Amino acid sequence: MDILLLIETILLGIVEGITEWLPISSTGHLILANEFINLNMSDAFMEMFDVVIQLGAIMAVVVLYFHKLNPFSPKKNKKEKTDTVILWTKVILAVLPAAVIGVLLDDWLNDHFYNPPVVAATLIIYGILFIVVENYNKKRRGRAMDDLNRLTYSMALIIGVFQVLSLIPGTSRSGATILGGILIGCSRTVAAEFSFFLGIPVMFGASLLKIVKFGLHFTSIEATVLIVGMVVSFLVSILAIKFLLGYIKKNDFKAFGVYRIILGILVICYFAFLK
Repeated sequence: MDILLLIETILLGIVEGITEWLPISSTGHLILANEFINLNMSDAFMEMFDVVIQLGAIMAVVVLYFHKLNPFSPKKNKKEKTDTVILWTKVILAVLPAAVIGVLLDDWLNDHFYNPPVVAATLIIYGILFIVVENYNKKRRGRAMDDLNRLTYSMALIIGVFQVLSLIPGTSRSGATILGGILIGCSRTVAAEFSFFLGIPVMFGASLLKIVKFGLHFTSIEATVLIVGMVVSFLVSILAIKFLLGYIKKNDFKAFGVYRIILGILVICYFAFLK
């Protein structure tokens, strides 16, 4: 593995680690990053890599929230263990809509939506929606629901339906589910944490699907690129998650909305006039 390939893989891992958890679309950013960073790998490998690299980011959630997500923890009493099992049933319920549609339409989505124009459009559309929803949220009366255990099954399913929107690249899985959570009355922290937890089965399932389609016969270079990308995304994700949770305690999501709009416009300009 030459040094240039290593540096480019690390850069893609950094992009994934930052953008997986901030509501700005990791897949969209990876598609755009691939325009400037050429790993010189096959198209089939890159299609798989852009999804499977997210496993590193998901493992950051598993590590950071291991106690909270572990129903067998000896440090939990009986009620806490029961609450954890219930939380997982809500996560699985919320995962079903995107899982079913994702499996059925995976190839069609890849063929029609994995391209820069779609990414640019969704970046702008959901950037505007973040600003609109936050303005609407400020006018609502009553305190937002700030206890994850109070999240009902119906609320979890609604958030899961919002997650379906993220099957289109540029939308942002975390962005779609956080928007859904806020709209149904969750606090930003509850919406963000539930979004993190939804990512675990979703990304494990998506990664397994991509690996099976690619096949298990990796060259040494392909295996190294994949492992380095996941390790880097794992380390960067830990920092990104901690940053986001600290940020939303004092701020709303409007800044991310503005970022998305600006980036979407830059993408349009680049592909219209420079490429």
